Amino acid sequence: MSSPSIVSNGGASGSAQAPRRTIDVVNASLKRRHAQERRFRFLGAIAVLLGLLFVAILFIDIVVKGHTAFRQTYIHVPVDFDAVTLDPTGERDPQTLANADYAGLIKASMRKLFPDITDRRELRELYALVSVGAAQELQRMVLAHPSVVGTTRDIWVLAGADVDMLMKGHIDRDLPESDRRIKDSSLALLDRMIADGRIEKRLNWGFLTNGTSREPEMAGIAGALMGSFYTLTLTLLFSFPIGVGAALYLEEFAAKNRWTDLIEVNINNLAAVPSIVFGLLGLAVFINVFGVPRSTPLVGALVLTLMTLPTIIIASRAALKSVPPSIREAALGVGASPLQTQFHHVLPLAMPGMMTGTIIGMAQALGETAPLLMIGMIAFIVDVPSGFTDAATVLPVQIFLWADSPERGFVERTSAAIMVLLGFLILMNLVAIILRRRFERRW
Repeated sequence: MSSPSIVSNGGASGSAQAPRRTIDVVNASLKRRHAQERRFRFLGAIAVLLGLLFVAILFIDIVVKGHTAFRQTYIHVPVDFDAVTLDPTGERDPQTLANADYAGLIKASMRKLFPDITDRRELRELYALVSVGAAQELQRMVLAHPSVVGTTRDIWVLAGADVDMLMKGHIDRDLPESDRRIKDSSLALLDRMIADGRIEKRLNWGFLTNGTSREPEMAGIAGALMGSFYTLTLTLLFSFPIGVGAALYLEEFAAKNRWTDLIEVNINNLAAVPSIVFGLLGLAVFINVFGVPRSTPLVGALVLTLMTLPTIIIASRAALKSVPPSIREAALGVGASPLQTQFHHVLPLAMPGMMTGTIIGMAQALGETAPLLMIGMIAFIVDVPSGFTDAATVLPVQIFLWADSPERGFVERTSAAIMVLLGFLILMNLVAIILRRRFERRW
């Protein structure tokens, strides 16, 4: 009598625990999965916005600190090019003119502007308003135009670094005298010259045409720019043919065995090696063993070539892989040799990708500092290099040197040099993008 009730209860229990359909499980979790996706997209957008914000803050800070370097303060001074002082013999000998006392001319001109100043301490303050580079400007002017000797000319000469910083607002004149570099007596002299229209800010071409200097108002990036140009030119001449040749051999001709696998692994690993290691290698091999001169674009290019080769080889191999096998098969089918197939058909089609990788490698080399510090390109080089074996520095190293200087005038020079470097890097990457979009073929 009890068994029917047991069967009935068991049947009810079995129907209550029947498995749910798959669509019911999916619908139940759909809302939760959509919420997870929205959270992930929100976090991703926040991460991108934070990255852009930090980059914008960095760029704004650099521009705010560096844009003033492209203008320079000048002082209008009537200079008497006294013939007795400059050329006592009257022969206009270039050597005599070059060795004349141009600093004395500047001092005499400043005394004429302020004849009421006779105290020695006040005179020193008066002379300090003009840059020490003003004498060099007069020297270059006289050597270029000896006819100015014996005449009086109104000349705009460089102001001192402190005057320049004051006129650009980097020195607060409202601070107590003990807290600023310019004394109240110097401020009074400057106010008199400003009232007479003898001080103004002009476009600072010297920043782009001068070599470096220990005086911030005279310092320029011409030497570093030329050093970077020579170094990158040699780096391109060394790395491009070697990188393309290595990629072509490994991708098209080399047998697939453990040796080529080992080479490929090492190339990929070299792309991740810290750049300073290449500097140590260049110091040990190129300088100590082969005797390449220190601090020259030649040794810098050799080191940067080693550093950029993995990038160029990897990019070139990827470009070769993107060429369809049918191109090779068609060329071989009409009688071309394997070498002709590569140079006449495959390489021209892969060249846009190779050039893109090369430009990116050159941009990486342009911004490198650590390997060049190891081979002596940190030296203080005043002259602008005129060849591949002249002592030189490069723009990133010049930025490093200026950033270590305590003078306030070098702060704006550092930021301005960073702006120039970033401009070149953006331009090189833009060229790479244009080349890729213009010449790349999609198969």
